Amino acid sequence: MARIKPQALLLQSKKKKGPTRISLTTIIACNLLVILIVLSLYGTYRHWYRRSGDQLDDIEHSETTFGEQKKFDLPSYAILNTAKGPITAELFKDASPEVVDKFIDLCQKGHFKGMLFHRVIKNYVIQGGEELGAAEDWTLKGKAHSQLAISPKHEAFMLGTTKTKPITENKGFELFITTAPIPDLNDKLIVFGRVVKGEDVVQEIEEVDTDEHYRPKSAIGIIDIALRHKP
Repeated sequence: MARIKPQALLLQSKKKKGPTRISLTTIIACNLLVILIVLSLYGTYRHWYRRSGDQLDDIEHSETTFGEQKKFDLPSYAILNTAKGPITAELFKDASPEVVDKFIDLCQKGHFKGMLFHRVIKNYVIQGGEELGAAEDWTLKGKAHSQLAISPKHEAFMLGTTKTKPITENKGFELFITTAPIPDLNDKLIVFGRVVKGEDVVQEIEEVDTDEHYRPKSAIGIIDIALRHKP
């Protein structure tokens, strides 16, 4: 085997490749790639952050809309079917929401079926519900009222319940229909509706014969109550 001369070895070593140098173009390209990845990650984060915020807003909006929709879906009218005929009352859902909610709930449970009008005071009120002690005060007021001039400040044919009992109780929800303007209306009643049809029926009930305590001599009352969105 021929021996390689030292000069040839030197030339061979010079031909061997040294460490590869990274070009400036490669460095710039790598930096740009890193920047693009960072921007992409940031954009993805912003997208999901906004989406989660939008979902939260949608949930809050849907809850608000549901509440408004629930309020909108509540019946606006109650038809009191009596032995003398139907009485249609518009419910004040905005002015007396709690009382209206309770009234509707009791209607749906059939609470008013067969409820008797146990006080009929001409030119004053028709009262239905349980006979409570407070009715005696109404009777005295009715006697005094019949001797007073009628005040135009309070309307007739208003639907209300007494302020003396909490509206959360199923029992004791008394029902009143005024038959004349009453000066002390705000002191005694929570008004939650008004008669829009069937005033003649109210007046016919008002004309029934009563005893000295204004109790009807023949039973008359509410057969049932139907809830409607339109009169």
